[in-house]
Amino acid sequence: MDHDIIVSGGGIAGLTASAAFASAGFDVLCVDPAPPITARDAKGADQRSTAFLQPARQFLIDIGLWDRLAPFAAPLQIMRIIDAGGPEAEARMSKEFDASDISELPFGWNLPNWLLRREMSAHLEDLPNVTYRTGVGANTLFTRTTEARVGLSDGTRARAHLIIAADGRGSPMREAAGINVKTTRYGQKALAFSVTHELPHENVSTEIHRTGGPFTLVPLPDFEGKPSSAIVWMEEGPKAKALAEMSVPTFEEAMNTRSCDVLGHLTLNSARAVWPIISQHAEQLSGERIALVAEAAHVIPPIGAQGLNMSLNDLRALLDLAVARPEGLGDATMLDAYHKARIGDIRMRVAGVTMLNRTSMLSAPPLRDARAAGLNALYSFAPLRKSIMQMGLGAKG
Repeated sequence: MDHDIIVSGGGIAGLTASAAFASAGFDVLCVDPAPPITARDAKGADQRSTAFLQPARQFLIDIGLWDRLAPFAAPLQIMRIIDAGGPEAEARMSKEFDASDISELPFGWNLPNWLLRREMSAHLEDLPNVTYRTGVGANTLFTRTTEARVGLSDGTRARAHLIIAADGRGSPMREAAGINVKTTRYGQKALAFSVTHELPHENVSTEIHRTGGPFTLVPLPDFEGKPSSAIVWMEEGPKAKALAEMSVPTFEEAMNTRSCDVLGHLTLNSARAVWPIISQHAEQLSGERIALVAEAAHVIPPIGAQGLNMSLNDLRALLDLAVARPEGLGDATMLDAYHKARIGDIRMRVAGVTMLNRTSMLSAPPLRDARAAGLNALYSFAPLRKSIMQMGLGAKG
């Protein structure tokens, strides 16, 4: 056998999967058709950020990645939700969910995606049992009960006991395995960029709801001596396109209006990237000799920091099964158990985030008033508020 595991995809989930299984002693080949863009200002750099919630951070500690990431992480102590659904774009209700109500640790820690790829790629290069190949993708899949064979884009082939598809929402390996997906489209897109601002963020992540989707500011470490945050701005598709094409001064005027001045004046300090917003989940999380993880398995709108944290839950479940029975790596017993362990939680969270996203898109004033009343009711009932926070961290409801 060429390798124990082949990981298709070199995004954050694929890099984490490679590090996780290598840390457990498995021989891993990780392939990705595109070299990672690991500089903040490089063309095509991923301007999004990722908030690792408490369970995700513990997983990164367990697999030896967190020490490399910790110096760049901004803690998220408070999650603030603002309703700005009145006649003017201004905060009319603000509620704060403080991690100290349920834990001695912050809710999570936020890092830029381009930096994560830089540090994780470098980590893989240091691991003797990982072969990390960029510019090469996994195109074809042939499986039998004892092994899988993958055809690579450079014309070569590789064999393994297990294929991990971490190759995104359009996963070539998922398609090759014949696994169907269910997709919901919202007519939304998200702009991702970073800013500096006048006021310190004080480790508060803020979601501002008006129409079209949330405008979310997530703390980053200071940039050139100034407070900095990552922003994800969700809007109806045509509006998002128009925003992305605005001149910088016009765009800054629009984003400052939309931010309700919660951090003072915002100044754009990165490129603007645009991402389509969908919900999607695979009907099966596994097939013969293949496991789907991350966006190959599920895609959700960027609300509540659930996306990549769900992905790391996939990896934790898959790794636990592999370590418990290494002789059965990739067999039907292991992969059936993986599907059963994850599918219920995935369906619940996809449905929950879909509901929250539709609520955030409301444009009719009476419905926006109802949204504000719902937020107030949720916050006012302390047991429910704590339960929601615990579920956000990954506890099963």
